[in-house]
Amino acid sequence: MTSFDHQRRPLVIGIGGTTRAASSTERALGFALRGAEAAGAQTRLFGGTFLHSLPHYAPENPARTDEQLELIEAVRHADALIIATPGYHGGVSGLVKNALDTLEELRTDERPYLDGRAVGCIVTAYGWQAAGSVLTSLRSIVHALRGWPTPFGAGINTLETRFDSVDTCSDPKVVDQLATVGQQAAQFALAFASHRTPVAASVAGAQNEAARNEAQPARLLHAV
Repeated sequence: MTSFDHQRRPLVIGIGGTTRAASSTERALGFALRGAEAAGAQTRLFGGTFLHSLPHYAPENPARTDEQLELIEAVRHADALIIATPGYHGGVSGLVKNALDTLEELRTDERPYLDGRAVGCIVTAYGWQAAGSVLTSLRSIVHALRGWPTPFGAGINTLETRFDSVDTCSDPKVVDQLATVGQQAAQFALAFASHRTPVAASVAGAQNEAARNEAQPARLLHAV
């Protein structure tokens, strides 16, 4: 029995990949999503092919494509996310950044942007320098979107680590690291959900008590 069996399974959305099919980035993301599933979450992947179908986000143009709306609605209902990007010239790829820019459409939601959601971060790069610097950059983007980066983020040096298929990785330690990213995203999703329920009940109780207190003097004056 998982820790989620007594509640609704949290939804963890994966966003990441490149324009190349079967990229190391997307395969790494798949390992992390399976880690989230092992922790009891349900998952959904928006991989490179889907991200490539998104038009450049233009905030001045209110029209949105079906693909943009699909991504927006999925994230709107997500309990946590995992974002995976390649490191390109010291930064997050344009493909992934465009998807994150599209989430500007969540700005007026009750939970704006990524508020109240744990976000696992993964970076693949051809060398350790880019892996570290881009991971820091990705965490900063998540903060700007009001998300909560998970304590553990995975930086993968593809010069040393290969993903020869969807479910094979040359380094068992990397497999464990990616699973940790997924597990933390799922576990924090449950923690946030558990926290929101008592807080909401406490706020409602305080509001009811305030209403009763406001009504009490009126009854006394009427009696006099």
